[in-house]
Amino acid sequence: MDGTLIDSSSVIANAINHVRGKLSLEPMPNREIIACINNTKIHAPSYFYEAPSFTKEHENWFQEYYTDHHNIDTALYDGVGELLEKLSLTHSLSVATNAYQLSAMQILDANDISRYFDIIMCADIVTHAKPHREMLDVIVEHYGEDRDKFVVIGDGERDIMAAQNAGVDSILVDW
Repeated sequence: MDGTLIDSSSVIANAINHVRGKLSLEPMPNREIIACINNTKIHAPSYFYEAPSFTKEHENWFQEYYTDHHNIDTALYDGVGELLEKLSLTHSLSVATNAYQLSAMQILDANDISRYFDIIMCADIVTHAKPHREMLDVIVEHYGEDRDKFVVIGDGERDIMAAQNAGVDSILVDW
């Protein structure tokens, strides 16, 4: 979803800086946050919040900002709305996102595209988020089709790794 269908880089970077402010940390440049958000080689809680792990408080502060700004700080990438409209006529579409369900639904609804997806798998619905295969396994099982009929389209290494882990083809977008 984020980085593939929707340019949500501003709301994510600003939400991270909102949390940093609550922790009395200096803001990070948005471009630095955006460059590191999908980096699987960093320990995100340490990098962004100087913390050993994400806490419920971090999640609540992030969600607080995200909820208040998702409708003004996000936009579909050019052509995505038209592409989803065309694909939905001949294909079944799903979302597998590491966003939490509340955030995912807010951003999909704000950009008027939730109607295109039969199933929306989010990080807080499953035990293991991407790059684990669990979300994709749930989607494959939902449709009851062979894995060779599925393609994951993503924007980062986690998406490609999840697809490989689930035995599904993948495509990487580069916008």
